[in-house]
Amino acid sequence: MSNNDILKKLRVALHLRNDDIIHILSLVDFKVSASELGALFRKADHPLYKECGDQILRNFLNGLVIHLRGPMDDKRVHDKE
Repeated sequence: MSNNDILKKLRVALHLRNDDIIHILSLVDFKVSASELGALFRKADHPLYKECGDQILRNFLNGLVIHLRGPMDDKRVHDKE
């Protein structure tokens, strides 16, 4: 299974639109345009298809954690108390 397939399956399972995915990626300061994102969801034989690299998928998953759980607390603040 390719990274593109994983991204597609997560998009469908979580009912995400392209602008939701762009927002999730922005939570981890990873910028992607709507056209770049569209190229990731094309069929592999399409001329404008783009392979989803590990960096995009990793940043999406990290952003998804923030999106679903909220930002992580700073552990240093809790240690001082």
